[in-house]
Amino acid sequence: MQATADPRETLRAGIDAGAELWLANAAVLRAIVETWASDPQLRELWLGQMATFTDATIARIEADRRADPAVSARLDGVDVHALAATLTWTGERLYYLAACGVPPFDDRAVLVDTLTRLWVSALYDQRVPTTGNPSRPAGDQVV
Repeated sequence: MQATADPRETLRAGIDAGAELWLANAAVLRAIVETWASDPQLRELWLGQMATFTDATIARIEADRRADPAVSARLDGVDVHALAATLTWTGERLYYLAACGVPPFDDRAVLVDTLTRLWVSALYDQRVPTTGNPSRPAGDQVV
């Protein structure tokens, strides 16, 4: 029987994968973010994509609530959809800023640490050590 991964490690890995996706597709993703509000089809596409991420975040939060009574108690009375959307859209904005080369988010370790800290504090109310990505030295640029 395999032990369940620490949710903080899973979050960090997912956030780092998001940074990698934005790094690999920065020009396209920047263009989408910069124009989605002005084109009805692109707006529908982007809002749908963001809804997919929000839905996945809701599923993650609900699974954590079922698995951990402390998380369930912490989130009692919280509008989970609003929290999930907030986390999702905050990530979108910070990945975008990183893709534009805006400090401090152009440093991938800072970006990943900051988003991980935000998610963990929102979901688990715990301090997160800033460990960075061991496979990428601090100071590596996202763009």
